[in-house]
Amino acid sequence: MRLLLLSNSTNSGETYLQHASPVIKDFIGDIPRRILFIPYAAVTIDFDEFTRIVNEKFNEINHSVIPVHHSNNAAEAVKDAEIIVVGGGNTFRLLKMMQENNIIEVIRQKVMDGTSFIGWSAGANVACPTIRTTNDMPVVQPDNFNALNLVSFQINPHYLDANPSGHAGETRETRIKEFIELNPDTWVIGLREGTMLKIENQTIQYIGEKTARIFRKGEKSIELSKKDSFKFLL
Repeated sequence: MRLLLLSNSTNSGETYLQHASPVIKDFIGDIPRRILFIPYAAVTIDFDEFTRIVNEKFNEINHSVIPVHHSNNAAEAVKDAEIIVVGGGNTFRLLKMMQENNIIEVIRQKVMDGTSFIGWSAGANVACPTIRTTNDMPVVQPDNFNALNLVSFQINPHYLDANPSGHAGETRETRIKEFIELNPDTWVIGLREGTMLKIENQTIQYIGEKTARIFRKGEKSIELSKKDSFKFLL
């Protein structure tokens, strides 16, 4: 498998995908590919506008994307794809529309057979076994929470340690600890802004200047950097 899973699309003070473009370019290569873009996570902008934004950034690295919603048959569009790209937004809407268009198992099989996959934010969430470590509000109700199951661990994108002054509610870490309490056999990786995971066959590389926070029931949460091995997640 070849996966590139990003925490986010936009770093503070940067343009869309600016921090990730060099990595994406290297991941895709120079040869033009049939790149299928899945914009189903968009809520406050329409799919065509989301596609335009993404295509503009991919044009900068000499590539372009084909939006899945322009196809009469989403499953066939997936089967024809050489690279699959899933954008961020609301994870619940993304999963619901993937279910409604019957592409979950088709994507999974394509990626297992070697088709490269790129996803950021919600697009990284759906690469996991489930979407239960998303930060998003369930604005729609999918049939279930089961996702692509391309990796065996869970990702929490946009991971934050912050607990604002005067706020007595739960932190992100508290919420993840609730998850691992009820799912004791599952690793969770908190991906901070500007970081990503590149997985190729049986290797995994962590990319980014910030550290990642790793959670599992019965073990102390730890911070790992790009200098550390993440192979235990596989």
